[in-house]
Amino acid sequence: MDDMLAETLAGWRRHLHAHPELSQHEKATSAFVCARLDELGIPYVAGIGGHGVVATLSRGSSNRSVGLRADMDALPVTEATGVPYASTCPGVMHACGHDGHTVSLLGAAALLLRDPDWTGTVQLVFQPAEEGYGGAQGMLDDGLLQRFPMERVFAYHNWPGLPAGTVAVHDGPVMAGAARLGITLEGHAGHAGMPHLARDPMLAAGHLVVALQSVVSRNIDPLESAVVSICTVDGGNAANQIPSRVNMNGTIRTFRPHVRAQVDAAIARVVNGIAATFGMQATLDCPPGIEATVNHPAEVEIAAAVVREAGFPLRRDLPPAMTGEDFGLFLKQRPGAFLWIGNGPSDNGRELHNPAYDFNDAILPVAATTLAGIARRALQAGA
Repeated sequence: MDDMLAETLAGWRRHLHAHPELSQHEKATSAFVCARLDELGIPYVAGIGGHGVVATLSRGSSNRSVGLRADMDALPVTEATGVPYASTCPGVMHACGHDGHTVSLLGAAALLLRDPDWTGTVQLVFQPAEEGYGGAQGMLDDGLLQRFPMERVFAYHNWPGLPAGTVAVHDGPVMAGAARLGITLEGHAGHAGMPHLARDPMLAAGHLVVALQSVVSRNIDPLESAVVSICTVDGGNAANQIPSRVNMNGTIRTFRPHVRAQVDAAIARVVNGIAATFGMQATLDCPPGIEATVNHPAEVEIAAAVVREAGFPLRRDLPPAMTGEDFGLFLKQRPGAFLWIGNGPSDNGRELHNPAYDFNDAILPVAATTLAGIARRALQAGA
C-alpha cells in the first residue's frame, strides 16, 4: 500500500473515532461509509438490517463470490486517551476498534479496485450493532446472504497485546459464544432491625454469587472451557430496609453447544436451590445469545497463505479467547475465517473496552492488504 492511501485511511479512521455512535444508532457512520464508497465509485445498498451497508465489487464473468465484513458500532464508554481526535460524543467511544475495522474494509475495497488480476464478486459488508445488539442476525434476517451471495466470508478483529501487524489465524474456535444471564430474587421487604419478619433477597444473592462459581469448577470437564460471571447486583434503596427484590446480571461464555447445555442446567439447579433455601421466588432469564466464532479448515488455510505471501508475521499457536463476536452467526451459514491482527502493546490500559484504548493506525495497511488478498485468493480457490 502506498503512503498516500495509508494516510487517507488514517484520516478516515480518526474521523470515525471522533464521531462514534452506539449500536443501532450508526446513522452518521453509515453515511460516512456510503460517501467514501461514492468517492471510490463502488455501488452499494444501505439500510440492511438497520444501518448496515453492503457494497458490491464485480469483475469479469466468474460467478464466484466472497464476503468481507467489518463492524461499525461504538461503546458506552467515556474516553480517556487524550488524543487530538478523541470522541466528541460524551459517554460514547470506539473502545473496541470498530472504527479501524470499518476503514480497513474501505481500504481493502480501494486495493481491489486498483488490482486488475481477479475476477468474481466481492461483497463488502459493513455491519451495525455488533456489541450485543443483534447486528449480524439483523442483516441475516434482512436477506443478506440471499440478496448478496457469498460462498465464503471473512473478517478480523484488532488484538491488543499481539505485536502490531502480526496476524493470528486459529484452527477451530476463535471467540466464545456469549449469552446474557439475568436473575431476579423476590423476597419480602421489612425493617432491617427486624430481619426475622422479612425474607432477605440480598442475603440470598450473596450466597448465589458464590454458589454460581461452582457451576464451572464442579460441573464442567476441566478440559473444556466455560465462564459464568455475575457482573451487577441491584437491590434496595434505603440503608435500614431489607428490600423485596434483587436483580443480578452477568454473562455465560462457552465454545461448544453441549457445554452450554451443561452450564444452563447447573445454573438453573443452583438458582432454584438457593431460592428454596432462603424462601425466595426466583426468575431466571438465560437467552441463547450469540454463536461461538469457529473457523473452517479450508478458509483458515486460505487466510494463512495470504499472510505468508504478503510477508506479514503469522501466528498459528494462539489459544481462543472468551470474548464474544457475532460474526459466529455468519460462520454458521457460510464457511469462513475470523482473524486477529495485532494492535501492539496493551499496557497502560490500551486493552479492548478500556477508556484508554485506541486503534493503532499503523496496522491499517496490514489489515486492508490482508482482507483484499483473502478476497482474491478465495475467488481463485475451489468452491
